[in-house]
Amino acid sequence: MFESLSGRLADIFDRLKRKGALSEDDVNAALREIRIALIEADVALPVVKDFVNAVREKAVGQEVLRSVTPGQMVVKLVHDHLVATLGGGPGDNDGALNLNAVPPAAILMVGLQGSGKTTTAAKIARLLQTREKKKVLLASLDVARPAAQEQLATLAKQIGGASLPIVAGEKPLAIARRALDTGRREGYDAVILDTAGRLHIDEPLMQEVAAVHEAAQPTETLLVVDSLTGQDAVNLGKSFAERIALTGIVLTRIDGDARGGAALSMRAVTGKPIKFLGTGEKLDALEPFHAERIASRILGMGDIVSLVEKAAETADRDEAEKLARKIEKGGFDLDDLASQLKQLRKMGGMGGILGHLPGIAKVKKQLDQANIDETMLKRQEAILSSMTKGERKNPKLLNASRRQRIAAGSGTTVPEINRLIKQYQDMALMMKRMGKLGQKGLARHGISALMPGNSTRH
Repeated sequence: MFESLSGRLADIFDRLKRKGALSEDDVNAALREIRIALIEADVALPVVKDFVNAVREKAVGQEVLRSVTPGQMVVKLVHDHLVATLGGGPGDNDGALNLNAVPPAAILMVGLQGSGKTTTAAKIARLLQTREKKKVLLASLDVARPAAQEQLATLAKQIGGASLPIVAGEKPLAIARRALDTGRREGYDAVILDTAGRLHIDEPLMQEVAAVHEAAQPTETLLVVDSLTGQDAVNLGKSFAERIALTGIVLTRIDGDARGGAALSMRAVTGKPIKFLGTGEKLDALEPFHAERIASRILGMGDIVSLVEKAAETADRDEAEKLARKIEKGGFDLDDLASQLKQLRKMGGMGGILGHLPGIAKVKKQLDQANIDETMLKRQEAILSSMTKGERKNPKLLNASRRQRIAAGSGTTVPEINRLIKQYQDMALMMKRMGKLGQKGLARHGISALMPGNSTRH
């Protein structure tokens, strides 16, 4: 979502950091460019004005202009103000949900039709079930949209959760009361109420949401907004915040081509924190919002912490320990490669990993020219799945006729199979060398000792 803005800011800061000393004119020129970059990213004008003025006030001070690295100091100031604009700092709860109520705690989902509200309700239920081990009941109050209640019931099954049984003709307020009563009687920790949306804000929508809010007394009222709507998302947030006691915002479709303005403007305009980011269609594609980490991503500093957390969440610990023991013994077969490809895909593929790495904005053009094919992982998994267990354990069995059979079975070509086998052989050689070197040897010789063609003796 922030690719364009991140690239523009990276260019501005590179020019600043190349100068040994900065004048007030240099800083003002850079801030003018930052202002244009923020406006082009669809950030609300009042937010842009306040942001640039706040940075200018500190950036032209003597402690910055006379510092040893004034360019770096300006970058730090921009980073700090980005964090503040996004809602970071004291009291920032980093996406934590308030469930502090006599069970069940009610979570009310509001927003317009098509914003991804129903899917987000299921995503939050899944997150509470898996990370916090909570018992969650999903209830659809949307009696206007055809099959809306059935959709939520289907999503509940997909996450292994529960949904309130559907009663034909029941009104939204009655559904909310029945859901909370069921939650109390059956020992649920939380009840998520998915309200109906409209194509635009109207009085009947607001009255319905207000009535449900009054009856449910939710600990969380989350506004779900499609980030692709840009400034309209900010206006929507402001309208809801003026009528209902919102506690937070969920931005969906941040994996699309939105320019990032909604995320940067929402906290400043509504006064409500962004709690979650919807990063895709799958039910596990929901990230807690961390202002500090998003600011670092925007400025090209990467987000290694989120990447590590994602790896820890998707990894199978027993499998990882088993693989580590095999590597120590110099063993690495095609079954191991298949599990690593599956892990990579769970983490969002190469694009998902690269997006979290520092300095990625600077090499974005080169990466685009490299034409990284994300479907390659699925094709390689298909190749490995088409092999027999014996072939995965002993690739030497893969003669020409067997490779033709695998190509036919996986919908790929023999050259693709040859490339995969070559990649595997290079990886297996690296793993073997890693096992021989051990931790001390690796520390002494460095990573280059693992590369093909290296003749370091151990």
